[in-house]
Amino acid sequence: MRVAALALALLLASDSLAQLLPRVQADRIVVRKAERTLTLYWHDAKLKSYRVALGGQPVGAKSARGDQRTPEGLYTVKWRKKPSDFHAALEISYPNAEDLARARAAGVPPGGGIEIHGLREGFGWLGAAHQFFDWTDGCIALTNSEMDELQRAVPDGTPLEILP
Repeated sequence: MRVAALALALLLASDSLAQLLPRVQADRIVVRKAERTLTLYWHDAKLKSYRVALGGQPVGAKSARGDQRTPEGLYTVKWRKKPSDFHAALEISYPNAEDLARARAAGVPPGGGIEIHGLREGFGWLGAAHQFFDWTDGCIALTNSEMDELQRAVPDGTPLEILP
C-alpha cells in the first residue's frame, strides 16, 4: 500500500520540480534524443523526467569514435563514477554488440566511454543553461544536482534505452 501511494504521489508531482525521495530507485531509463529528455521509470510508472544536452552532432546513432553523436539502442548502466571530471557520472555499456558490428563493417573504431554525467568541474554555475545547446562528445548531460539525484536513484545494471 505504501509503495502504491508513493508511486501515485510521484506521478502527480511536477516532473521538473519534484525531487525523488531518497529510497526511490528506477528500474529503467529512457532517453529520447529528439525531445532532449531522460525519463526514469519504476514498473512502467514514470518517476521523473529531466532535460538533457547531448553530443554536438545529435542526429543519428553513434557510428565511430569522435563523431560527437549520442548512441541509440539498448544499454545498461555499468557503474557510478564519483568523483568525475563532470561532477558525477553513470558509465553506460556502449558499445553493445550491434554497435561493434556496425563499426567493424565500416572499418572504424566504435569509441567508448559514453556516460550520463553532470557539468564539467568548475562549470556547475551554468546550471540548466547548459541545456540550450548540445555540447558533449556523445554523452548525455544533466545539471550537477540532477546528476546527484540520478546517482541515488539508478542502481548499477539498470536498463537504458536511447531512442532517436
